[in-house]
Amino acid sequence: MPTRAALIEAALHLFGRKGFDGASTREIAARAGANVAAIAYHFGGKAGLRLACVEAIAAEIDTILPADGAALLPERAEEAAAVLERLLHAAVRFMAGPGPAQDFAVFLLREITMAGPLVDPIYERIIGPRHRMLCRLWGRATGLDPESEGVRLAVFAMIGQVIYFRVGQPMVLRRLGWDAIGPERAAVIADLLAGNLHGALAASKDAARAAGERTDR
Repeated sequence: MPTRAALIEAALHLFGRKGFDGASTREIAARAGANVAAIAYHFGGKAGLRLACVEAIAAEIDTILPADGAALLPERAEEAAAVLERLLHAAVRFMAGPGPAQDFAVFLLREITMAGPLVDPIYERIIGPRHRMLCRLWGRATGLDPESEGVRLAVFAMIGQVIYFRVGQPMVLRRLGWDAIGPERAAVIADLLAGNLHGALAASKDAARAAGERTDR
């Protein structure tokens, strides 16, 4: 693995578990198998490495839902619902399965809950643009204003269900008696959440229809 990528991977792991102040540059470099001077060379210092972690997460999420996902927005409501379901399945496979998702989740959770200097970059590079895109899909699927409060909350609820199966995975495994979540179990989770998604979309359509009827009176 190239040194730059190895440093980011090590930093994501250590920043997430020890915090920015708790993870030393020497420890990060050792985990990456690099010289400590490489941090300054590639990132200008520890703070630059921390910001590079956000960019790395954004780039990975781009493979599932690009920040500019306008090409994903179909004309018909049924197609928009299908796109949402496909994205949901992809997100569950990524978040629940093996790979970098655990370090991503722990890093982001710490940075967001601590309300540190990365809150704005995380919102602007990761959360904000993708949430808006999902809201546009939800609005297209239901006929509701994509920037209405109800739609924005519904999309956060959908995202939250996926994230729990990563953040709360130790509890999920223990309660279900699983040793891990492989592809087959991830598919079961995704199918369950897809059912929740379609139920929520149907409820949103009913709300839109009811609002229209009240307006017509």
